[in-house]
Amino acid sequence: MISLYSKNLENAVNEISKLPGIGKRSALRLALYLIKQDEANVTLLTDRINKLKSDVVFCRQCYNISDHDLCDICANPKRDAGVICVVQDIRDVIAIENTHQYQGVYHVLGGVISPMDGIGIQQLTIQQLFDRVNAGGIKEMRRRGTRIRGRSDAGKVDCGADGVWKRVR
Repeated sequence: MISLYSKNLENAVNEISKLPGIGKRSALRLALYLIKQDEANVTLLTDRINKLKSDVVFCRQCYNISDHDLCDICANPKRDAGVICVVQDIRDVIAIENTHQYQGVYHVLGGVISPMDGIGIQQLTIQQLFDRVNAGGIKEMRRRGTRIRGRSDAGKVDCGADGVWKRVR
């Protein structure tokens, strides 16, 4: 098949179409749009994408995205650090934060267990969650807005097979 356009355009379309939800036609539309833009605008976009990859880190406490070692939510003294909302990924934090109703902190698991995709508990932040809860101060835990009982100020807690946090002696 003879290419009717530039190899550079074809390469750009192939890379853009690797983004989730972007097919070849959308990728072509985006690439053609970028060609028409001022070089300064395209450079700004590429610089922002590079900074996104190089400068955004995961919070050392909750694994949310952040520009610092500790995210703004964990660093906020007005948040109730004794209540943790356990979420699958960062999109859940964004959705809950947009409600302006929750005043606790979060723990981002980083996905779900999926043996077919090679994702087990080692690839998620489950152990870090256990360590965080066992360290104390947790009055209550929530998973996607559903309360899960658990109290760590009185001793160690662990999550049972039924999904309920229980005190361990």
